[in-house]
Amino acid sequence: MSTQTGPAVGAEPRGHTIVPGPKGLPFLGSLPQFGKNPLAFFEQLSSHGDMVGWRFGPNSCVYLADPECIGELLTGMEGTFDHPSLGIAFRTVMGNGVAVTRGADWRRKRSLVQPSVRPKQVRSYAATMTDSTVELADTWSDGQRIDVKREMASLTQRIAVRTIFGVDTAADAEAMGRAMDVAQQEIGKEFAGIGAMLPDWVPTPGRARIRKAAAVIDAEVARVVARHRDGGEDRPDLLSRLLTAVDETGAHLTDREIRDETVTLYIGGHETTSSALVWAWYLLSRTPGARAALAEELERVLGDREPEFDDFARLTYTQAVVKETLRLYPTIWLVTGVAKEGAEVGGVPIPEGTRVWTSQWSTQRDARWFPDPEEFRPERWDPESGDDIPEYAWFPFGGGPRVCLGARFAMVEAVLVLAVLARRFDLEVDPGTVNPVPTLTLQPDREVMATVRAR
Repeated sequence: MSTQTGPAVGAEPRGHTIVPGPKGLPFLGSLPQFGKNPLAFFEQLSSHGDMVGWRFGPNSCVYLADPECIGELLTGMEGTFDHPSLGIAFRTVMGNGVAVTRGADWRRKRSLVQPSVRPKQVRSYAATMTDSTVELADTWSDGQRIDVKREMASLTQRIAVRTIFGVDTAADAEAMGRAMDVAQQEIGKEFAGIGAMLPDWVPTPGRARIRKAAAVIDAEVARVVARHRDGGEDRPDLLSRLLTAVDETGAHLTDREIRDETVTLYIGGHETTSSALVWAWYLLSRTPGARAALAEELERVLGDREPEFDDFARLTYTQAVVKETLRLYPTIWLVTGVAKEGAEVGGVPIPEGTRVWTSQWSTQRDARWFPDPEEFRPERWDPESGDDIPEYAWFPFGGGPRVCLGARFAMVEAVLVLAVLARRFDLEVDPGTVNPVPTLTLQPDREVMATVRAR
């Protein structure tokens, strides 16, 4: 999961915009347009140019649409740019984990968390991903009606609690899942509304709901941590690796740090992958040629067996389906940074404290980098016959030093899940357009119902 996102909070410069752009309203700036439809707003900003000034309330901001400039922002995080302060809803759920911290604290926590999601460790989780998906596939039958959102969420919840927490009951997945659903919705509401500008001490119904959800999450994580410590045996899950990790001073993560990092990993391993899979089924159902090409690869590479970790590298078209899905419907759709003293982008000086924004949604739908940008064309990712895609024109996992730690975990999970299910079934998603809603991740605006067709 990429975590370079969040509401505009903090002491940004006020007054006139740094570069040309929409003037907006007095005091509010472009906040009303942003709050109404952030995705459309960023597309509208892109029409003004590759570097656009705008105001979030009274604060001056810069929006970037050019991949080279986006690369300067991403690679400059923790150097030229600071990770921004995030809204109270986000901080209440995520705590002070690697997704939120800065500077030396961020470097320490990243060094402790990163070994748990390296390729060697992801390999050890692949069997759990496949086995969990086979269990789901065994419950489907030809002609069955399913809610794709519910099925994918249930599956990725089960994979997350098994790989991260090392537990294996429906109750473990459901309690955490319900609380996370509330958290995601409230973070999205705060982000897109006036709540992003309210001081932390202002009580709102949404903030009460987020505190209640966070209390459930805290209790669930504490219960599982206690179970691990009481058990005493060596476990292969992510939580066990975090419990035994030590920094360069020999210190372990505290209980609170364990809670914050496991929640961060859970959101990255469940919420983002679940959303990406729903959009993949939606797009495949509407693109018969892509569905046929996927089926051909699965038959050729797998035959009648289930996929293993080593198949990931061989399933190049399946990977392309996931990449193209993340291009059109990036689960994380916004990146922000705060300029430090001496910052510049594209040769333009950026005053200290200025919030700099960019959006995967608008950049990855730019016809300059992706011909026929609204079309679902997985073959554009074929290095031999695909498009010449600039670096940082596609960045669903962020980039630079704060690139999503769980990017490989998420890609392997999505590819293996698709391989297991698409080898056995087609999903005929009901007709009608499904629109994206920008919450913490990019979610469908309604149920995604489908009919299962056995292959």
